[in-house]
Amino acid sequence: MLITVSDVIEYLFCPRFIFFMHCLNIPQREERYYKVLRGRELHESREKVNTSYVRKRLRCVRKEVAVYMTSHRYRIKGEVDEVLFLDDGTAAPMDYKYAEYNDVVHRTHKYQLALYGLLIMEHFGAPVNRGFICYTRSDHHVEEVIFRRKDYHAALEIVNEILRTVQYGYYPEGTKQKARCVDCTYRNICD
Repeated sequence: MLITVSDVIEYLFCPRFIFFMHCLNIPQREERYYKVLRGRELHESREKVNTSYVRKRLRCVRKEVAVYMTSHRYRIKGEVDEVLFLDDGTAAPMDYKYAEYNDVVHRTHKYQLALYGLLIMEHFGAPVNRGFICYTRSDHHVEEVIFRRKDYHAALEIVNEILRTVQYGYYPEGTKQKARCVDCTYRNICD
């Protein structure tokens, strides 16, 4: 079984998302949410606009856009917005967020990038020591995320937690941040 990198984001938002989606097969119906729709539009437009533009400030010499990768080794799959190939021989994932930058990179974004980094290393054979997030609602502010070995291990442990939840069908604890429950698509069936 392979899980998506998006599953990891959902799990970090609230572990019960995975239970409802994968154990009970109840879809999110997230298409109703404005930010989700705007985010999808952003990703679609990124695949068509400025595809040859490279960010020289990031020391990028080449990029590939909308790269879908799978890994049976890591049991993940996902599509990264851009794979940047840097002048030092390393590569880096670049992800665009329809969000504002508030002086912090959320752990959902950090581990999303780390998992893309693992996929890039496996598929392109290039070391990945960092990733980038572009916050489009903050004038396209780009934030760099440095990866350490422990970040990759933590990301893979999250993948294992998700796989155990799906495999054994246990009902995980919900998020401790109850503000997330207010607008949750599963709020009517979650206790």
